[in-house]
Amino acid sequence: MVNLFTPSQPKTSGAGPEPGSGYQAVDTKIPPKARPVFSEISVNGVAIAESAILAEAQNHPADNPGAALRAAAEALVIRELLLQKAAEEQVAGAPETTADGRTETAEDAKIRALIEMAVDAPSAGDAECRRFYDNNRERFRSEPIFEASHVLLAANPADEAARRQARAEAEQMIADLAAGAIGFGELARLRSACPSAQQGGNLGQLSPGSTVPEFEAVLMRLPEGEVTGSPVETRYGFHIIRMDRRIDGEQLPFEAVKPRIAAWLEAASWSKAVQQFIAVLVADAAIVGIEMTGADGPLVQ
Repeated sequence: MVNLFTPSQPKTSGAGPEPGSGYQAVDTKIPPKARPVFSEISVNGVAIAESAILAEAQNHPADNPGAALRAAAEALVIRELLLQKAAEEQVAGAPETTADGRTETAEDAKIRALIEMAVDAPSAGDAECRRFYDNNRERFRSEPIFEASHVLLAANPADEAARRQARAEAEQMIADLAAGAIGFGELARLRSACPSAQQGGNLGQLSPGSTVPEFEAVLMRLPEGEVTGSPVETRYGFHIIRMDRRIDGEQLPFEAVKPRIAAWLEAASWSKAVQQFIAVLVADAAIVGIEMTGADGPLVQ
């Protein structure tokens, strides 16, 4: 706390300091020093600089800054533990080029070499792969394919009057199609606001994820050869959809997906083994300033 008065002069109750009272003005040109974000963090006596934590935080998106800083601090503690272990084991890996074309730093190479030396994850055999396949059959289906056509009546989401009018027009068009007063392709060419109007509204082959969710929900349930009985609303306006052809997804045979399953299982096993290795390092280390997860916590899940 800044002392505004000399010890020999008591604080006065007036509107300002009295002449000769010993008052000393505060220097407002120098801002107060900011408090540190963390108490000092160290790993086996090696300090983790606050500046390094702040820089690392940008690599850890989170709901709030505090969570990002916490994740950054934990990451740097783990990195320091791995580097210390690499030095203890006299591991020195040669920097390699990563998949995105960047060259590893010397420290990254040491960490990679240490993990390759210390972590041994088992490979996935036929029995493990078959068990995973049988327990997750819904994940191994080919995607459905839809061939559909549509008529789009465009309307700005912010214009309520235009939206009401577009809906009413779409409902009348659906009635005209049902009565046979006009063909779908002709209607699309005359009225659709989509470039597909030139092809009679034909959108070609569609797969899950290729359209907006509201449109896709209709594709998933609309029978082949049928037209929607009511307009389909999206942010673009209102659609009249016809399902021209649908090819439902099929169960993929085990032999076709076995390599993919084996890769997944081996990656999961390797990740768990790395987490267990890190958890042991955490448990054996003297870490000050931050509480890390122990060997029985999320690091090994």
